[in-house]
Amino acid sequence: MSTAPGPDGAARIGTAASRLDRALITRMVVIAVLLGFVLFAVPELTSLYWLKVLTSVAIFSVVALGAGLLYGRVGMVSLCQIALMAVGGWVTARLGFATEIPFPLLLLIAGVVTGAVGTLIGLPALRLSGLHLALITLMAAAAITLVLGKKDFPNGGGGFWGVDLESNLRGGQMRRPSLAVNDTAYFRYTVIVAALMFLLALLFVSGKSGRAWAAIRESEPAALAAGVNVSVYKLWAFALASFMTGVAGGLFAGSLPRLAVTSFRTADSITLLAVVLMGGIYSLWGAVIAGVLYKLLPALLQDWGLSLEIATILFGVGLLQVLATAPAGLAAQVPKDLKNLGRLLGRAVRRSPASGGPSP
Repeated sequence: MSTAPGPDGAARIGTAASRLDRALITRMVVIAVLLGFVLFAVPELTSLYWLKVLTSVAIFSVVALGAGLLYGRVGMVSLCQIALMAVGGWVTARLGFATEIPFPLLLLIAGVVTGAVGTLIGLPALRLSGLHLALITLMAAAAITLVLGKKDFPNGGGGFWGVDLESNLRGGQMRRPSLAVNDTAYFRYTVIVAALMFLLALLFVSGKSGRAWAAIRESEPAALAAGVNVSVYKLWAFALASFMTGVAGGLFAGSLPRLAVTSFRTADSITLLAVVLMGGIYSLWGAVIAGVLYKLLPALLQDWGLSLEIATILFGVGLLQVLATAPAGLAAQVPKDLKNLGRLLGRAVRRSPASGGPSP
């Protein structure tokens, strides 16, 4: 019996493929336009203060991307992303003060070192999951923060730690790339690097590793039965998420005059997980929303003269709402709500007397 599709079936397949191609092209054009607007229009429309805030938004979007990758794609909860970000910042600062390595290479080294540290932290993920894994990563974050609190971040001093106790900062501003010395150029540099991190995540998620992670998230026994090496792919996910977080830490180091332990509080990892869940753990856009919520919302509240504690309350209420009604987060819920609203408005217009519809 022949299984080849008939003329009608082939036509339907061709139509579906052309629709997919058009949707992909449309999506790429929209992303390119948005990226161009952010790179060239936003710096001209905002003040220096808000440009620094938006730089932080781009940086923490990458951190949220790593946390969302672990939880949404693999089903593993990590509460040490902020601490791993501190590791990336430490490596970038130490090598930045001690060597003349180009800044892009500094970011790459910071990502690799942080990826190795994250892989070591992720070793318990081979045996643990859920709450137990979350507690292990939280304790690891506390340990990293404790060490950095005792030793402090490099400030240009000698020795392995590079800390000069007689000076808060020797050598001036943390080194930046030669093409992005001022804040406007550094904002654009940060956005481009963040976009590359999102592209890297997309390549992994849409490939073989993404299918393996999805199988592990649904059922580890089923994934094993399908021939997926669960141990390798779990560590792979931790390494990738930690690498991107380390790069974000390096970008964060370049955005500040000096790194401080207070910028990497252990409790912030819990807040980060909350905004990642609110943004959406199954979509890369959710990480962008999480970065906006995590950095832009508190800055707006502060600019309006309101207490920053309101942000914590809003995060709590928003998390409850998302868990109860929108598990996929705002990235999936907002387009659905807008689509439903458009349908309701369309029906209302069609039924109005002006449109020739039946009058009440």
